Amino acid sequence: MKKLGLQPSRIAVALAFVVVALTSPSLRWAVHALGSAATAAAVSGTGTVCGIVAGQRTQGIQCFHSNRTLWVRPSNASFESVAGGDNLFCGLRSGGFSLLCWDTLSGFLPRRLYYSKTVRLTALTVGDDQVCAVEVNAGIARCWRGQRGKSLFPAPEAGWKFRTLTSGSGFTCGILESNSRVLCWGRDPIGALIQSQFGNSSMWSLVAGESHACGISVAGILICQGNNDHGQLDVPFSSAFEFSELALGAKFSCAMRRRNGLAVCWGGETGRFEYDYNVVEGLSFEAIFAGLDFVCGLVTGNLTVTCWGPGWYNRLGLLNNLPLGMIIPGPCLHDPCSRCGPFPNSNALCGGSGNICRSCQVGLPFAVPLPPAFPSPSIPSSPSNDSETVSSKRTLSRLSIGFVIVGSVGVLAGTCTIVYCFWCGVCGLCRKKSDCSEQNPNPEAHLESRVHTGSNIGILRLVSERSYWSGSSSLKHVERTENFPLEELAIATNRFSHENMVGRGSFGIVYKGKLPDGREVAIKRGETGARMKKFQEKETAFGSELALLTRLHHKHLVGLVGYCQEDDERLLVYEYMRNGALHDHLHGKDNVERSSSVMNSWKMRVRVALDAARGIEYLHSYAVPPIIHRDIKSSNILLDTNWTARVSDFGLSLMGPEAGQEYTSSRAVGTVGYIDPEYYVMNVLTTKSDVYGLGVVLLELLTGRRAVFKEEDGMAPIGVVEYAVPAVLAGELRTVLDRRVGQLPPRGTEEARAVELVVNVAVRCVNLEGKDRPTVGEVVAELERALAFIWEDNSHGSLSNSTYSISSE
Repeated sequence: MKKLGLQPSRIAVALAFVVVALTSPSLRWAVHALGSAATAAAVSGTGTVCGIVAGQRTQGIQCFHSNRTLWVRPSNASFESVAGGDNLFCGLRSGGFSLLCWDTLSGFLPRRLYYSKTVRLTALTVGDDQVCAVEVNAGIARCWRGQRGKSLFPAPEAGWKFRTLTSGSGFTCGILESNSRVLCWGRDPIGALIQSQFGNSSMWSLVAGESHACGISVAGILICQGNNDHGQLDVPFSSAFEFSELALGAKFSCAMRRRNGLAVCWGGETGRFEYDYNVVEGLSFEAIFAGLDFVCGLVTGNLTVTCWGPGWYNRLGLLNNLPLGMIIPGPCLHDPCSRCGPFPNSNALCGGSGNICRSCQVGLPFAVPLPPAFPSPSIPSSPSNDSETVSSKRTLSRLSIGFVIVGSVGVLAGTCTIVYCFWCGVCGLCRKKSDCSEQNPNPEAHLESRVHTGSNIGILRLVSERSYWSGSSSLKHVERTENFPLEELAIATNRFSHENMVGRGSFGIVYKGKLPDGREVAIKRGETGARMKKFQEKETAFGSELALLTRLHHKHLVGLVGYCQEDDERLLVYEYMRNGALHDHLHGKDNVERSSSVMNSWKMRVRVALDAARGIEYLHSYAVPPIIHRDIKSSNILLDTNWTARVSDFGLSLMGPEAGQEYTSSRAVGTVGYIDPEYYVMNVLTTKSDVYGLGVVLLELLTGRRAVFKEEDGMAPIGVVEYAVPAVLAGELRTVLDRRVGQLPPRGTEEARAVELVVNVAVRCVNLEGKDRPTVGEVVAELERALAFIWEDNSHGSLSNSTYSISSE
C-alpha cells in the first residue's frame, strides 16, 4: 500500500469539516442491527465482520475473518448494503438488481440468489437460515433459503406490503406500509409471540435478535418484545426519541443515543452491564450492529469498526479496533439527496462516484475526515495481505492522529468563542457585573430587604436586543404594561407559599395571587437556585414571553397583566383562569364517570377544541409576524370563569416565518407525546408543528387518554397517536372513544357526524409529515362544522347547572 502523508491541503479540508461539524447539524443514519441491511454486518459462528469500504469508485466489501482482512469477490462490483446471519452474509449490489451471498465456512465463494433487470430489492435481512428482502415498488417480501441443504423458508401471506424487514432465528418480521404495525412469519413460534406483543403499536423501526425484537414507535418510544430470559427486554428508562440505532444479539440488546452516538446495552448472561465495556466508554458511533454474542460500532470521526462483548473477547482476546478500511456510513447514490442533504465529504467517501445522503431520522454530532486513497481491491491469495493490513493501519492511524490534532484545535477555538460570547451575553443582560458573578443561593431569605427601583430599563434592553422583534413596537408595548414591585407580588402569593402553587410553566412555577385592588392573578416566577443554573435560559424565556404577550390580545389567549424584574428575579403576572387546565379535567383521578366533570360531553369537548384552535389560528394567521407556540398541550389550554378555553405559556414561542415557510431551530423543544416528530428529528420548524400538538390534544379529548400512557402495569408506554389512529383507520372508532362521555349516538345523527368530523381532522393533524397536515385555519373550519352539528341536536344556547354556566358564541 502507498503511504499517505498529511499534506497541508488535507489539513485544511479536515479543519473545514470540523467547522462544519460545529456550526451545522448533520443527521445520523437509520437503524442497523443483526440481520438487517446496513453498510457493515456481523456474522455469527465465525465471528466475521464485513463492511463496504470508503474512498473507492467501486464500493467493494472487505471482511475481517480468522484474524486477517480479505476482499470478497467479485472485486469489480459495487454494493449498497450488507447483512449477516449464521455463518452467512449477503450483499445487495448498487441499484438493488442483484443479490449475492457468501458462506464464511466455505472460502467466501459468491453465490447469486437474485438477479433482475427491472425489479429492485431493498430492506435486505439475513437470519439463521433465511435471506429476505422487499421489492421496491410492490412492497412484497421475498425470501430464499440461506444455505444449501436447508429447507425452504415460508413466505408471508400474499397482499402484505412492507416498509422494512428484520430477521431472527427461524422468523422474520416487518413493518407494514399500510398501518406501521408489526407482522412476523416463519418456522419458530417466537415470531407469532413477538407480533402479538407489539399488537397495535405503530412502529418507525424494528430490529430482531435471536428470539426477541426491539423497535422505536412513531411516538419515539423504545419497545422490546419476545423472549426475556436474560433481561434483554428490560429497556432502561428513556425519553421519547432518545435512541436512534439498535443492535440485538442472542441475550442482549443495545441502543445508540440519538444526540451523542453513545451506546448503552442491557441483558446478557451476567446482567445489564455485560456489554458496557470501558473500551467504548465515551466513544461516539455512526452505527451499531451485532452478532449473537458481540456487538460492533462504526466510530464517528474516522469511520473505523470497534467490537466488544464476551463472544468477541473469547475469540480474539483484547483486539477491539479492526484493521478494516474506513466504512461508508450509507450507500453511495447517484440521485440527488432530499432536503436533509448529503453526508459531510460524501463524494470523497464514495471515491467521486456518488453521494451519501443523510437520513432525516436522527442527529450526527461530528463530521468525518477525508478517507485515505485505498488501493483497488484484490482477492487474497497469500499471507502477503497481512503486511498490507499493517500498512493500512499505520496510514489510518496517521490520518486519524492528524484529524484529532486539527479537530482538537478547532474544538478548543470554537469552545472558547462560545464561552466568551455566552459570558458577554449574560453579563450584558445583568444590571450589574456583580449579578453575573454572585448567585444568591436563597432568594427567599431576603425578599423583605429588596428595594424596588421602579425601573424597566433592564427589560427594555432585553427586548431591544432581540433582533426578531419588529422595530420599536415591542418597547412601546412593554412600557404600557404594568410593572409590579416584587414585594407586592410576594404578599399577593403569601410569600410564594406551596399552598398558592397552581402549576408549572416553561421557565418557572405558577402561583395564584390576589393583588391589593382585589384582582385575582396567576404569577409565574422564574426558577432560582439549583433548579435554574443558567440565568440566560430564564432570561430568554422571560423576555420571549413578555415581548410576545404585550402585543397579543385575543379572547382565546391568556392575557398578560404585568411583570416584575428585580435583580435576578423574573416574574410575569397573568389573568387568573379560575377553572384550571384542560389536562386536569380530562385526566384527574376524580373524573371517573359522566357526571364527574363538565368536560364529559361532546358539546363541551368540541367547543374547547374550537376555542384552542382559534387561539392558535390567531398566532399563525393574524399576528405579524406569525408566532409558533412550540408547546401546544392540554396543560397549556386553560379555562376561564365562563369555561372559555385559552392558550397559555409562550416561554418557548418563536416569531416564525411566513405561512408555508420553514424555520431552522438550533434545537427542538417541547413536551414528550406532543412534540412534532418531524420537528424533533430534523430541527425544521413550521406552523404545522403546532398543528401536530393540537392533533394530540384532539385525540386526548376524543379518547380520554393521556398523550403518553400505559394500558396496564408492566406494559410499555404507548402514545395516544399510536393507540387511536390505527383503530380509526381500521374502522374501530367506537372502541377508543372516551366511555365517560357516554355511548356515541347511532351513525347518521348530528352528534355522531360531529364526532366523526373531529376524529378525521385529528388524524390528519398527526400525520408524520407536516405537508400532509391541515393548516390550523382548516382545523377551525372543521371544528366549527362539528359544533354546528351538535347545536342542531340541542338548539339551546346555554348549558347550566349549580356550578357552571356556558354561553353560546
